[in-house]
Amino acid sequence: MTDTTHFGYREVDEYEKADLVGNVFRSVAKNYDLMNDLMSFGVHRLWKQFAVGQSGLHKGGKALDVAGGSGDLSIKFSTQVGSTGQVIITDINEAMLTVGRERLIDKGIINNVQYAITDAEQLSFADDYFNCVSISFGLRNVTRIEKALSSMYRVLKPGGRLLVLEFSKPQSRLMRTAYDTYSFNVIPKIGKVVAKDEQSYRYLVESIRKHPDQETLKCMMQDAGFEDIKYHNLTGGVVALHIGFKY
Repeated sequence: MTDTTHFGYREVDEYEKADLVGNVFRSVAKNYDLMNDLMSFGVHRLWKQFAVGQSGLHKGGKALDVAGGSGDLSIKFSTQVGSTGQVIITDINEAMLTVGRERLIDKGIINNVQYAITDAEQLSFADDYFNCVSISFGLRNVTRIEKALSSMYRVLKPGGRLLVLEFSKPQSRLMRTAYDTYSFNVIPKIGKVVAKDEQSYRYLVESIRKHPDQETLKCMMQDAGFEDIKYHNLTGGVVALHIGFKY
């Protein structure tokens, strides 16, 4: 019997989800950055800046930006690790990776950044290699979160850390009500007008609601082997940054 998972609020066979998610991100890639600014009123840049500040990266370090999309974190990681370091941006979606590559080249970032198409659940890198692994607004789109967490744990060096920046559960009832109203009634309409794709943005809103809350994700990271796990609620818990270490 085929295992099932969720694609937004739809239940689908596990083998279908990657293709369905791929179609979404091929559709939104061109307008991805603009839509992020519009949907979050630009606050996503502050969330990402905070995450990068927790990376622990130094000159000569190695960073892996999983589901790196348009490269927002990698741009900052590149500065942190310097000319002797290495940043690798991965994505399962070629369209998103192309957007990221073009952005970094436009900014003159070419010497210490590489690109790879690879599945977060089966990262194609050596064990114990990276000082920091990040995944920013991508974990909820993988089919098997537990496999992705284990894969990211494997490629981290002992002493390295994982950063998971993702939408989460607002902490107050008032915030949850306002957030739901905005998410379901406004975001798809912005997607329809700006990206000419209402359905993809409706999926993205639904995928947030299906993602594990703060404590559940913390437990999943523990199960994958991470230690000293903590999380920071940002904008009242609309977004959370989870940090876990490999020892």
